[in-house]
Amino acid sequence: MFSAKVRRPVLLGCFAEQVTTAAPSSTHAGQGLNLALATWVSTINFWAWNLIGPMSTTYAERLSLSSTQASVLVATPILVGSLGRLVSGPLTDRFGGRVMLIAVTLASIVPVLAVGIAGTMGSYPLLILFGFFLGVAGTIFAVGIPFSNNWYEPARRGFATGVFGAGMVGTALSAFFTPRFVRWFGLMTTHIIIAVALAATAAVALLVLRDSPAFHANTDPVVPKLLAAAKLRVTWEMSFLYAVVFGGFVAFSNYLPTYIKTIYGFSAVDAGARTAAFALAAVIARPIGGMLSDRIPPKIVVLTSLAGTATMAAVAILQPPADLWSAVTFTLLAVFLGVGTGGVFAWVARRAPAKRVGSVTGIVAAAGGLGGYFPPLVMGATYDSAGQDYTVGLSLLVATALIALVFTAVRLHTHEPEPKDVTP
Repeated sequence: MFSAKVRRPVLLGCFAEQVTTAAPSSTHAGQGLNLALATWVSTINFWAWNLIGPMSTTYAERLSLSSTQASVLVATPILVGSLGRLVSGPLTDRFGGRVMLIAVTLASIVPVLAVGIAGTMGSYPLLILFGFFLGVAGTIFAVGIPFSNNWYEPARRGFATGVFGAGMVGTALSAFFTPRFVRWFGLMTTHIIIAVALAATAAVALLVLRDSPAFHANTDPVVPKLLAAAKLRVTWEMSFLYAVVFGGFVAFSNYLPTYIKTIYGFSAVDAGARTAAFALAAVIARPIGGMLSDRIPPKIVVLTSLAGTATMAAVAILQPPADLWSAVTFTLLAVFLGVGTGGVFAWVARRAPAKRVGSVTGIVAAAGGLGGYFPPLVMGATYDSAGQDYTVGLSLLVATALIALVFTAVRLHTHEPEPKDVTP
């Protein structure tokens, strides 16, 4: 079951040395099963991470929240889920994806129940507090990317990360089903259902999930590993791009229920259904972006994503009428963002040093999450200050996408040499 070892020269600085690496992991049995199960683990954690967003309009009405207050409520789990990735990525390098996928899933159960209690009590401070801890579910992404990478050879890592990234469908499931579950079963029972699903998922993962034979634990302390990853140019270049594309997806998948209800007057359930369609479109597009990046330069994929994002955000400023034209606008926006997320992480897998993938992934994934933290706050604040108008917030998205487009076109190269590792 273990692959043979091959030796190849690697250039470190000005000196060549022999290092031992795993043979291509495409020969490992069980890669499809492990990738599929890891994707499901990501899906249920993304659902948990996004529990507050679909209910934000309901909480806003019950608690008489301003647009800014509702935005803070939505954004809090995003912040913690983003910053937590800085730790979960390096810990995955050390303990392996199997241990970390199970640990994050189990750790998300109590916050899910606590948010349900706070929502039932109608306490805004407790919703903020427990929403903070709910963010732990969002750290799952930085665990699954290196786990998936280890199961596949470099030529197929765009596919692997794209499939795992499809776990973002959890946001679509949450947007569609959470308001309905609350209507059918009640708020607290809905959170109990998700907690039970998390526990069942962790149990299945404990029995079935395995690390790739290509995985080798990196026992270096976490802080030096993060510092080493932070010294790589690729880390910050990819962080910026991912903050735009994944941040845009996270922001819209969380804030769109509020936006749709405010602009078009739909109910929470109807707004959730439309948000689910947005998230599903992005989820389907993500593996497409990854697979395209296995066949054509990721730079082309990312440039297309950024150009499309800027265009569709500009169209959204015009507030296209419901339901057809608004649906087309936001669906295409989701597709471009989804393709970009797949393209960026396929690019990360190509450019990051093999033993730093988890650390680089942690930083890049954190940047993506942070990219999703600020837009809801900006949208809420500008809506309140600009006389109940979202034009300023959407215009900032257009400008950011265009800046990223120019940066990618001018500063990043299609063909780059294998990056040099940096050891602290």
